[in-house]
Amino acid sequence: MEVVEIKDVTKRRKQPRVLTYDEFWALLKFVDEPYRTMVFVAQCLGLRISEVMALQWSDVDFANLTVRVQRGIVHGHVDVVKTEYSNDDFPLDVDLYAILQYWKQQCPVTPNGSVFLNPTTLKPYWQESICADHIKPAAVKAGVGTNIGWHTFRRQTYRTWLDSTGAPIAIQRELMRHASIETTMNVYGRAVMSDAKRQTNSKVVQMALRPVLSTKADSGTSEKAPPLRAPLSSLAGEPQSTASV
Repeated sequence: MEVVEIKDVTKRRKQPRVLTYDEFWALLKFVDEPYRTMVFVAQCLGLRISEVMALQWSDVDFANLTVRVQRGIVHGHVDVVKTEYSNDDFPLDVDLYAILQYWKQQCPVTPNGSVFLNPTTLKPYWQESICADHIKPAAVKAGVGTNIGWHTFRRQTYRTWLDSTGAPIAIQRELMRHASIETTMNVYGRAVMSDAKRQTNSKVVQMALRPVLSTKADSGTSEKAPPLRAPLSSLAGEPQSTASV
């Protein structure tokens, strides 16, 4: 039997889009609430957008600085997360803690305590509509291109920023919550909620929140929970809240 080589069959049609820190913040200048906080959560925790949409305040343990990911929402339907590795406690960096605390004070109260729920319909947002109506237009306005979507934050940018911290592959796998280590390397065991895991995630959060932290440092304040809209509005003007998609 003759083996025939088919060229380019394994090549990607599009190069994965990885945002730099400056591009990430350029995009955020044009994203209004609540979508801005959704983007923060997706980028700082590396969550799938279905998991972001399904978060409830009971999943966020502010006292112990953890977030439990246990469900996802796709096209309005709630289901358990993809694998046993996806159902996990995630480290909550103190600066992301501040953003979530601020959002909790502003967000509509919902019957099930959802972090993100359309206040007009009391139903979950559709992530595809948010991407098409808010994320992609913001990317165009920011000049970062059109090849931007929810996967840009988790699969490409979060993964790349993790790698840039020099984190061990075992910690990267744990933070990405891959079911098989083949995605990150099939050698290391499952890490626990360790200092290394928390510190690695915090490095990515510091990258994502760099302008917020710089503003806090320049002001000389020692507060751990600066108002989110103050530094963001200084970058892009006062964002307008959008209630429905």
